[in-house]
Amino acid sequence: MRSRATGLSKAVLTLLAMPGLVFAQNWPVKTIRAVVPFSIGSTIDIIGRIVAEPVAAQLGQQIIIENRGGAGGTIGTAAVALSEPDGYTLLVHASAHSAAPASYAKLPYDTANDFAGVVMFGMVPNVTVVSPKKGFKTMKEFIDAGRKANFTFASAGIGSATHWGAERLRVAAGMDATHIPFKGGPEALTEVVTGRVDFMSIGIASGLPFIRDGRLLALGVSTAKRSSALPDVPTTLELGYTDSDYTFWNGMFAPAKTPRPIIERLHQEVQKALQLPAVRDKFALQGIEPMPLSPAEIDALIRREIVSNIAIAKAAKLKFD
Repeated sequence: MRSRATGLSKAVLTLLAMPGLVFAQNWPVKTIRAVVPFSIGSTIDIIGRIVAEPVAAQLGQQIIIENRGGAGGTIGTAAVALSEPDGYTLLVHASAHSAAPASYAKLPYDTANDFAGVVMFGMVPNVTVVSPKKGFKTMKEFIDAGRKANFTFASAGIGSATHWGAERLRVAAGMDATHIPFKGGPEALTEVVTGRVDFMSIGIASGLPFIRDGRLLALGVSTAKRSSALPDVPTTLELGYTDSDYTFWNGMFAPAKTPRPIIERLHQEVQKALQLPAVRDKFALQGIEPMPLSPAEIDALIRREIVSNIAIAKAAKLKFD
């Protein structure tokens, strides 16, 4: 009797689970919306569009990139947190995602618990740039001058990767500087190009066109080793600024309750797209390095970085808002 009851219980549980399972197996049957919480032309926007095109072709459904910038990426991120967890609204974000709890006292979402990691696109070095009009030739000249004068620095918003990266360098170099946030990276870069703002720590993908045409001078990159896109530019670590390095990753997330089969399918499809020669060539031009992590490993990384970023902000007495 017990055996029959147990069998019935298992059968009932299977039947209850079937609607979600069938739904996941049929996914996708309509257009997917991928929210980029920064403006068009930002590093994560560029990377997101490179990946979205082949993934859409593989899935047989259109993926529309929706830019919802502002508040360091928290406006667009909040919109995804409140969306239906059905696999049709995704978040394409960067390391500002795990920095948000250290940057904002109150967030309209829970960074660790309201999202599920899907896949990492890769990591991009931040590069510290100034206008050639400023007259600096090296990072040392720039830092020495900055220790005597209160420079200004631009970012794509409070708590964005561009903000966090510049703060890391500023604190490591023992330099005061005034933060001027913008709604997005392109707007911030324009002010640095004109010389109205002194410097910026920008993702290489966004900064390269300006560096190559001579409108910006690259002083140092944020990664542990030099970037293949800018091999002649030293890292801030090799220049002697301890703890100035900053990992600027880019990836995809979904609302936390999204069915796991959808998350696994998305992970596999994006990984497949990342191996395409056309995508790899575009990534190489942007200086993007691979960062292969499983969904579970992404979730664990986010939790570690939240704790680490809060600790760093407190230790350095950084005030973001």
